[in-house]
Amino acid sequence: MPTTIVWLRHDLRLRDNPALQAAAARGAVVPLWIDEGDTGDPWRPGAASRVWLHDGLAAFDALLVARGSRLVIARGAPLDVLRGMLTACAADAVFWNRRHTPAGIAGDSTLKAALAEHCEVRSFAGNLLFEPGAVMTGGGTPYKVFTPFYRACLAAGPPPAPPPEPAALAPPARWPSSLQLDDLALEPHIDWTAGIRARWQAGERTAQARLATFIDDTVIDYPERRDQPAAGAISGLSPYFCQGALGVRDAWAQLSAASAASGNTPYESAAAAWLRQLVWREFAWHLLFHFPHTTDAPLRDEFADMVWVDDAEGLAAWQRGRTGFPLVDAGMRELWETGFMHNRVRMVTASLLTKHLGQHWLAGARWFWDTLVDGDLANNSLGWQWVAGCGADAAPYFRIFNPYAQSRKFDPDGVYLRRWLPELAALDAAQIHQPPPGIAGYPAPIVDLAPAREAALARYAEIRR
Repeated sequence: MPTTIVWLRHDLRLRDNPALQAAAARGAVVPLWIDEGDTGDPWRPGAASRVWLHDGLAAFDALLVARGSRLVIARGAPLDVLRGMLTACAADAVFWNRRHTPAGIAGDSTLKAALAEHCEVRSFAGNLLFEPGAVMTGGGTPYKVFTPFYRACLAAGPPPAPPPEPAALAPPARWPSSLQLDDLALEPHIDWTAGIRARWQAGERTAQARLATFIDDTVIDYPERRDQPAAGAISGLSPYFCQGALGVRDAWAQLSAASAASGNTPYESAAAAWLRQLVWREFAWHLLFHFPHTTDAPLRDEFADMVWVDDAEGLAAWQRGRTGFPLVDAGMRELWETGFMHNRVRMVTASLLTKHLGQHWLAGARWFWDTLVDGDLANNSLGWQWVAGCGADAAPYFRIFNPYAQSRKFDPDGVYLRRWLPELAALDAAQIHQPPPGIAGYPAPIVDLAPAREAALARYAEIRR
């Protein structure tokens, strides 16, 4: 029987996994995870992502075992590992779903050419709605503004239908040896993971259950309440997309089907609002594919001359949730404990760091990268450059969020603030957004908003000259 190694990366799922489906249709399957070690990529998974990966690998292995298969774990350079595995399990093919990070694209291209001398090698489109080069302007150039990109995606028609879960996973004639999951040392030496694991349960089954709940119960409130961090109106699916426990085409197909069947105009409108966010994710990967330098440098060239503030104490206060601005501090504490932050709060925290504190957007991007369970390189890069004003479709630099006003607008009763800032819990809704001085245990604001805003605008005016 032909035997195929399926090299898994951001696709720890059975449904909507074209590489796995094709391998299962071909014959025996060897699901493989490779720890590549330190490749020199500055954007290797951060600490929270590694914990999430540990739990995701465990959950996926359990799914495989229930089907008479198993996850094989190896460590080393992929070419060396795959060559060894081809011999060890008498495989004659290697399949994978394509990566779209700069390092991933370069590595896969080299690897494919080298492996083609030894076996059949096939790669598949598995982690995006459309391949990055499929949606372009009429002139054949990449989009840099979201709205026309969104319209072009809709005009292209629905994404390809996701392949179903394989009916069976035939084992190879002989299994290769495997490391144990704990050998990867993905968990920290000092356990700080309780908050993350209380909030998130890894795996495809949990992802599918969350998606079903969102479709059945939550999406109808999404347009009106998605910006309210205490409302519970978001899907909470981004960590599962990031890890690949949920396929984006699968989510699109399920919500589109529910919308079509509803016959309910408000439901259809709500579903469309959320599907638009999936296209925003797509836009982020479109940009990263065509402008790979934007992980570390601004898309808008003039921002290369921006003079940023280097303030280690201010950065540390922001990281610890000790800025004296309640919405910012609540968000940063939520992030530290759970590996997640509501998107509206992400924008406000990023604005304070890059505008009022004047710090480089990369300082924030790297902190988020290390602390988010949904640490998605494309989304992280786009989001930070959007707020900092230096990227595609960016918020104008002079759009500077006032953290007090944002708090009053999106958490008017202070529910979110009280959850994460217990020292302010006794304050009423009139005071909690901008606490009076002297609250025990809570810091005074580390910056005066009005002059800090003027300084930010002056920095912007300087690069425009």
